[in-house]
Amino acid sequence: MARSVRSAALFGLMAGLATVAVAEAVRPRGGSSLLLDWGEVRERARGWLSSATTSRSDLEAAARDYRKMAATLERPLLDFVGGMPAGTVLPEFAALDRTGWLDLNLGILRRVVDPILEKGRLPNSLMVEAGRAGLNHYVAFLLAFLGRHVLGQYDPQLLGTEPLGTDGLYLVETNVEDWGSRGRLPGEDLRRWLILHEMTHAWQFAAHPWLRKHMEDSMRVILESATRTTSPAARVAAFAGVLPAQWRVMRQMQGTMSFVEGYSNLVMNELGRKILPGFDQLEAAYRARGRSRSVVEVLIWRLTGLDLKLQQYKRGEAFAKAVYDARGMHVLNLAWKGAESMPRVDELADAGRWYRRVAA
Repeated sequence: MARSVRSAALFGLMAGLATVAVAEAVRPRGGSSLLLDWGEVRERARGWLSSATTSRSDLEAAARDYRKMAATLERPLLDFVGGMPAGTVLPEFAALDRTGWLDLNLGILRRVVDPILEKGRLPNSLMVEAGRAGLNHYVAFLLAFLGRHVLGQYDPQLLGTEPLGTDGLYLVETNVEDWGSRGRLPGEDLRRWLILHEMTHAWQFAAHPWLRKHMEDSMRVILESATRTTSPAARVAAFAGVLPAQWRVMRQMQGTMSFVEGYSNLVMNELGRKILPGFDQLEAAYRARGRSRSVVEVLIWRLTGLDLKLQQYKRGEAFAKAVYDARGMHVLNLAWKGAESMPRVDELADAGRWYRRVAA
């Protein structure tokens, strides 16, 4: 009996202390703050990437080489994909090191996320501070991880609240040089191959103006649903993308993005095979690159959801290849007629089903 009383008393004491701790953690401390501190994210990520910088003069020289290569590749590319409206031009390439890539993508993230963060300010408390510290660390780690792996990027400058200038085309020279050296790959062909991929993305948006508006409208539906919700649970559901209003739009975007990426892979491979002497070596190295991840890398790709994204892109590439092999580029390009012509998620594994819908 005495033991039961002592146990009950101990349990009551622990429960009381836990209640006090929770109350102190959530107690408002005056003022409000954002859930992300971009300055801390940048500092943390740069700390992990600081050992991989490239001099400004080397980057400028690399950018000049990229532009010369792109100038010779543009005509074969447009002949292959089907041309471009008169007066439309593709952006010029720039060269980045890893920290340059980080700064570029921090700007892109802030463009998209800042309006949501501003509308979702939270009262200052210990719990909010702990949550912000954890989120800062996660975002910084993810950016640093990607900063060591990304080879090239196209920035269509979506969701800008004011004119942002021209779209951007980039190769991360530090990563390209590192991969090329370790794999003993033909350096010029490697860069021309990557340029083909990123230039195809630029053509997709330049030649089809509806695509930019479609992507922006879809992103606004998803993002604004997070700002309209009031309860914490509803806001979490909105950020997770599980609200009914978001689901249809997200499914459509998955199909579109898978096709956009898969189409670019098709072009870089089919056209690259025709014009790049070192293509077979490059393709083999690229396939091996995906298979040679360390256990830690595999874990990171899976925990962050990046592995699922890559699987979607592979499905998009398989879809584009199936249509191209069976019916040719002119049929594959039917997808660029408008948003409704884009393959749906369930059509990525059934190219014939997409063709019957779009051709009809």
